[in-house]
Amino acid sequence: MPLSMVQVGENRVIQKVTGKDETRRFLENLGFVTGSDIMVVSEVAGNMIINVKDTRVAINKAMANRIIV
Repeated sequence: MPLSMVQVGENRVIQKVTGKDETRRFLENLGFVTGSDIMVVSEVAGNMIINVKDTRVAINKAMANRIIV
């Protein structure tokens, strides 16, 4: 399921990152790589704050839909 459907406080493991090469590279540089543990910290109006590799990252819903957990 896409990351955008995960509830606040849930821990998940990234299964796949989809999208164009440029988008995938951008997300990988932020730490969203296959096999990484992530947690949804908060969600406000579709924007999400994600804890990945001991760092909090804010992404919008379009980017969250490209991350499969």
